[in-house]
Amino acid sequence: MVYNQLMAKLKSRIQIRNLLARQCLAEFLGEFVLMFFTLGAVAQSVTSKGAKGDFFTMFLAGALAVVAAIYVGGIVSGAHLNPAFSLTMCLLGRFPWVKLPIYALVQTFAAFCAAAATYVLYYDALQSYTGGNLTVTGPKETASIFATYPAAYLTLRGGFVDQVLGTCVLIVGALAIMDSRNKKVPESLQPVVIGLLILTVELSMGSNCGVPLNPARDLGPRLFTYIAG
Repeated sequence: MVYNQLMAKLKSRIQIRNLLARQCLAEFLGEFVLMFFTLGAVAQSVTSKGAKGDFFTMFLAGALAVVAAIYVGGIVSGAHLNPAFSLTMCLLGRFPWVKLPIYALVQTFAAFCAAAATYVLYYDALQSYTGGNLTVTGPKETASIFATYPAAYLTLRGGFVDQVLGTCVLIVGALAIMDSRNKKVPESLQPVVIGLLILTVELSMGSNCGVPLNPARDLGPRLFTYIAG
């Protein structure tokens, strides 16, 4: 009885009552989970020189990470996980404009923190793989573990088209999955179907830019690599 009372009192003290604060925390946790799994899969593949992963395992991990992230933050924040999706929801009148910059900052900061956590987790592997010389280009570059870079053949126009088309397909697909007036997907299974959508986009559009399709996913880790040197 005393234990239950103490736990109830502790819960009441640490409970976050402000809705926006809860939404920001949920969005942060969801984005962190998404990026930590995604970057970790890439780091594992690169530092093992392909012995413990390849393009498919990286794409699969990224898709499953989206599923986990939506389950983590979906009920509280809607699990936008992407400034482009938050912007789309604003344009459709489903999300207040005043929250857009807040969500975008939280998503970017969470991606930054996930990159830092990945760096700490794989620090020894990175040092062993590169000999302590972390570079953006070259045969043993490691910058692409954290941020996405275009293929050598890709033009500026091609990169623009790649990202616009990929983002449009992703957002249209996600909206269709969540639309109750469409062929309804049970709400509890929507994260799984969205994960399959992500995997499809990755497998069909991954060679040009690595399918970032998410400003926070790219900017946050890119800022970390700049600070980490």
